[in-house]
Amino acid sequence: MRVIAWLVEGTWPACVDAVRGHVPQTAEVVLVHVSGPDVPGLAHGAFAGLLGRGRSTGHRADGSWGSDPGDLMDALGAGSAAELLAAAAERLGRPCATEERSGRVEREVVAAAEGADLLVLARDGDRSRLGPKSLGPAVRFAVDHAPCPVLLVWPEPAPGLETIPPPPHHH
Repeated sequence: MRVIAWLVEGTWPACVDAVRGHVPQTAEVVLVHVSGPDVPGLAHGAFAGLLGRGRSTGHRADGSWGSDPGDLMDALGAGSAAELLAAAAERLGRPCATEERSGRVEREVVAAAEGADLLVLARDGDRSRLGPKSLGPAVRFAVDHAPCPVLLVWPEPAPGLETIPPPPHHH
């Protein structure tokens, strides 16, 4: 059995705990984090557009950073993804693989789930009530397009049944 757990800042402990509680010890577990290109890309674009392309950019030989904030954001993002994956692997407490991906988050998650027997992910929308709005766009896409069964978890205890929206009124 191959299990993919999609880990996101803020909700990853719930996914790791779901794997610990629902996945057999013999399963191959892959912890996946996806960094979207949006923030560093916006920083690169803003820097280039506002300040011109002729500036010194990137990581210098002396270990300091050039003036393009997108380069620094790329490096910081990679570091935080590695830290998150390391913390998740420690919390899991059993052998696992880790995988860092970058690109369109929802599509990378679906691609990572190819050939898997289970995809574990957490709700990322309005978690104050039950219902479809508890799924943000990326999670909704992954749930709708996953090529395997999905275990969808609440990052905190689920709201009560009284939070279900009323049925629509038909005339």
